[in-house]
Amino acid sequence: MSLALGGRGASRLSFPYSPLFLLAHGARAVLKPQIVALLAAALLWEGAVRLFELPLWYLPAPSHVAATVWTNFHLILPSAGVTAVETLFGLALGVAVGMALALGMASSRWLAEALGPLAVVSQAIPFMALAPLLMIWFGFGMTSKVAMAALVIFFSVTAAFYEGLRRADENLIDLARLYGATPWQILFNIRVPAALPHLGAGLKLAAAYAPLGAIAGEWVGSDGGLGIMMTYHTARMQTDMVFAAMTVLVAFCLSTWLLMSLFAGWLTRHFPDTLAGRPA
Repeated sequence: MSLALGGRGASRLSFPYSPLFLLAHGARAVLKPQIVALLAAALLWEGAVRLFELPLWYLPAPSHVAATVWTNFHLILPSAGVTAVETLFGLALGVAVGMALALGMASSRWLAEALGPLAVVSQAIPFMALAPLLMIWFGFGMTSKVAMAALVIFFSVTAAFYEGLRRADENLIDLARLYGATPWQILFNIRVPAALPHLGAGLKLAAAYAPLGAIAGEWVGSDGGLGIMMTYHTARMQTDMVFAAMTVLVAFCLSTWLLMSLFAGWLTRHFPDTLAGRPA
């Protein structure tokens, strides 16, 4: 395909892309593997429900779930807002605690030996066993759900950030010490920038798991949120409402993960890993 520009004697500029090529390129841009897999799963789900004539209380079809979300969105939205606030506060608290622990462990060998095993033990306790205790200590309001979300995510942030702090370029650290840099200057000017890509990986995990911590707390006891909504409708065999609440929850989890992935990518671009090219 070519385009003629100008008047008589004007040169013809060649345009190498045909309409068919542009259409195929646009299809590849839209039909991402994730979207194709999601659509295929939804079609299989829809077909199985219709083929086996499964009752609504047993397994609603995706089309029915979508219709339920649409018709009951005014009921789902307030509960989703409660869960979103609990998740965001829990995410902020968990990230702050995780980063503080990692910085403390990186700056002191004694703290690393003392706090490292405790952080691991905190993850060995089932979260559903901690949820009732958090209800007793903090009540049925938002505080216990925020604490639950923070407990779920802080370890992933601590482990990723601490690993990055430990892997800073030792030659650069020795050079800084030679020029009289203090331990705090080395920590914040060398170790922290080198650890930011690792922190980004921990933040993405935290963003994916934080909503699950809030939901787990709501299941045990709450005065609002998607978790208590799912519990309420499960007891009444209203499976379509349960799936509708789950759909909104999944959309929120994906949104928080995508936003945190963008932030992690920004960290990687603006603070490149000083270990590039070095073996792990």
